Amino acid sequence: MDSALIPKGLKRCSIGKFYLGIALVGAVVLWGVYAMLLVWIKGLNQTNMNDSYGFALWIWADLGIIALGGGAFFTGFLRYIIGKDELKNIINYAVVIGFVCYASAQLILGIDVGQPLRGWFIFWHANVHSMLTEVAFCLTCYFGVLVIEYIPLLLENRQIDKVPFFHNLGHNMHEIMAIFAATGAFLSFFHQGSLGGVAGVLYGRPFAVREGLFIWPWTFFLFTWSAAAFGPCFTLFVTRLTEKITGKKLVKQNVIDLLAKIAGWMMGTYIIAKIIDTWYWATVTAPSKGFTFMDFYSDNSFYGIWILIAEIVVGGIIPALILLSPKGRSNSTALFTAVSLACIGVLINRWVMVLQVMAHPVMTFENWFLYVPSWQEVATTILPVAGGIIVIALSYRYLPIFPQEKELNP
Repeated sequence: MDSALIPKGLKRCSIGKFYLGIALVGAVVLWGVYAMLLVWIKGLNQTNMNDSYGFALWIWADLGIIALGGGAFFTGFLRYIIGKDELKNIINYAVVIGFVCYASAQLILGIDVGQPLRGWFIFWHANVHSMLTEVAFCLTCYFGVLVIEYIPLLLENRQIDKVPFFHNLGHNMHEIMAIFAATGAFLSFFHQGSLGGVAGVLYGRPFAVREGLFIWPWTFFLFTWSAAAFGPCFTLFVTRLTEKITGKKLVKQNVIDLLAKIAGWMMGTYIIAKIIDTWYWATVTAPSKGFTFMDFYSDNSFYGIWILIAEIVVGGIIPALILLSPKGRSNSTALFTAVSLACIGVLINRWVMVLQVMAHPVMTFENWFLYVPSWQEVATTILPVAGGIIVIALSYRYLPIFPQEKELNP
């Protein structure tokens, strides 16, 4: 039965080895589900959040996952709107990864809400003055777009495709996919930006607040820009990781090279904008609020100047230079190092824009508020990661995700 579901002409590992791996990851899922039930049944006292940390590990994970999932909307934009036809050989995997990332984000929000049965309140009782309302609507709608983009991949399963109705449905959905790609890019621009805008308008938090353009702080544009730059890096990271695990070549080098080059240019321009933003904030914005630059990186045991260097230099400038270099892109080790550092860089950015914002004291009589998440928070954050691994593994095994796989592995 298993072999009948595997795409024709492609080889996969034995069913025993596959489901052993699924069982191991499934154990992590069960651990996360147990922690999730504790949070839902006993409440947020299962966490280490407090009056200083209303935003904590879950919100960082949410913002980080959404940024990494940006590869789906940007690759779709490049493929269907800009017309980069070579990317048709990696767009399927970008959609799967994006689907997993946004499903994970929805799950984390469902845990963070505390009472998920009231999740519909944000739609029915929308606060039209809040950027988070825009995030909720756009995030949910874009997840719907990703579901629509994922359905044709499911319909291409070897057995499902034999049913004429599903075969024709999948074919027709592929024909109009450009519409959904454009819709996804539009929705992603606003919810990615609004997530950054939330930090930029926290006027009581001088580490986060920024000037901007009209009603949008600069962080609105930087978050969208970074998602378009670093999201494709995560797509390349997972693709390379899949190749290493399976021992197969799944995508031709020219496809990898094109997406890496575009990501490099996006990352390079983003880092320039980020440096300018940081310089202006450090020399103009922060002093106008009564703070010096080093006030935000001293007198505590964790948040030193190292974290800014790690974000901008190690996680930004270095990977951008590697991806902009033809030699760097053609070297498998250098490429994997670059996309790995890029993913770490954007996660550090989201960390400081959530947790360092909360940690820094805003009153002269206050000290830094440092925070260590509870095991329940850690387990529920790992839960969607483990679940995503299972979805990706099942998709790779039973769906023709990579059009070039058969050619590259005769």
